Amino acid sequence: MRARAVSGYTFAFLLVTSLSSAQIIPIKTVPLAQGDQFLLFPSSNLGMGGVSIAFPDTLLDPFVNPATGLRIGGSRLFTSPTVYGTSQSTGAGRSLPFATLVGAGTWFGGLAVAVQQIDATAPNPTFFPCPQCAVPLAGGGILGAPPQSHGNAYTFASLGHALPAAHVAVGASLAWSHLRAVDGVSMLYPQSQRVDEAGHMLDVRLGLTKDWTGGRSLQALVLRQGVAMGQNATYIDQIWDPALQQNIQQLRLENNRDQSATWGLDLRYRRPLPDSVWTMGWVVTINRVLNSQVPDYDVLGIARGAGRSTAADLGVGFSKTRGPGTFAIDMLFEPIASTTWGTAGAPAVNALGDTLPAGTRTMLNRFRFTNAVLRMGVGRQAELPGVGKVAGVQLGLALRAVHYRLAQQDLIQATTQHMNQTWLEWSPTWGLSLRFPELELRYAGRVTNGMGRTNGQQAFFPPGLRAVDIGLPGFFVTPAGPLVLTGVHTVTHQISLSLPLR
Repeated sequence: MRARAVSGYTFAFLLVTSLSSAQIIPIKTVPLAQGDQFLLFPSSNLGMGGVSIAFPDTLLDPFVNPATGLRIGGSRLFTSPTVYGTSQSTGAGRSLPFATLVGAGTWFGGLAVAVQQIDATAPNPTFFPCPQCAVPLAGGGILGAPPQSHGNAYTFASLGHALPAAHVAVGASLAWSHLRAVDGVSMLYPQSQRVDEAGHMLDVRLGLTKDWTGGRSLQALVLRQGVAMGQNATYIDQIWDPALQQNIQQLRLENNRDQSATWGLDLRYRRPLPDSVWTMGWVVTINRVLNSQVPDYDVLGIARGAGRSTAADLGVGFSKTRGPGTFAIDMLFEPIASTTWGTAGAPAVNALGDTLPAGTRTMLNRFRFTNAVLRMGVGRQAELPGVGKVAGVQLGLALRAVHYRLAQQDLIQATTQHMNQTWLEWSPTWGLSLRFPELELRYAGRVTNGMGRTNGQQAFFPPGLRAVDIGLPGFFVTPAGPLVLTGVHTVTHQISLSLPLR
């Protein structure tokens, strides 16, 4: 029961993410590697650990807060091909986005489109010996091999207006994602033969910027992100046919829905320190997440239900720029409170002898997170006489320490369990840049460590010994027993090209 408590509500928030995720706070209770599927837009600070509080990200900011599109300066065309791969061949993806930001007087805006290919992942050995093979089923049906990859599509549009006299700019953006695959979801159905996904994500943002003399600035952002996904898992059950006196294969389909809505508020203030080369910044981000439907994942072992969460980022950052060198650091405290529950699909009798009607809560999970985030990086530009800053190098590190306490109340057994869980995610980053009068070329990479993926192998323990006693870095519980996470790392590469339109 303790092991089950750890995974009681692991991935109801799997899709609470964003094309520009700085204002969407991730909520995970098990360190499942997810890849960099939503890393689409170019970033000038990715090689510096992704710092953003006291040191602006001139390339990414217009896609995060549409009001900052005024600061891009003129009109530019962007493309940022991105590839990522998870070790041990457990996942990979490739994205090709194109974007343009245009300014005309006091008006500015942008358009972006992206196509993406996500490789299918299979957490356990399949019945299919080859892609061309198919499995005959009872009743004469045929189940073909699962697809090897899936395609996603993304669109983005923004529009803003500046008020020069007040040094204020406002902007709005709309992002639509058509999703046929979310990296890592198939891992949540470890006994399935294939998982077919279809759905969409809609992200709406309204931003504001205010500048004062002396380099002070304020950014405000309100967002609403909605996710609606369908997940159809296909299983092949081995059943005994008494007429044939042998085992036969029978097809079983399981249809799940995953729906969530996230409301967010983000406030950022930045100012240079007096008589110094340092700049200081503050950030307050608040998310409210409502999950109206949660899939009945095999890997969780609980009935489908719903949940709600409140998450916050409270952070401070510092940056120092002296000549061609730059240093920046972000420090954030991340409190999160989540309440989730499972519901009975049919009337059930609890341990006290009372009958609970269908739809009644059968399990209540209360998570309390006290996470910490640290991002830091250095950069240096190389100046050539008569040409200016044309080459640069970046190094950085991003850390996320996750700690939560879970109180799980089983309303069927009339018991309450408590559990603590911690882990550390860390990502070294690097970057190179070349800047010419007619174009800017950047490369950035990172390796994300400290997480894992399922391998489909069941772990059996002696009687009385729980998986939690082994000190595993993260694990799930299935009806057949604990399923262990295998440690993996994700390597990501992004090349971005920026061209002035005039």
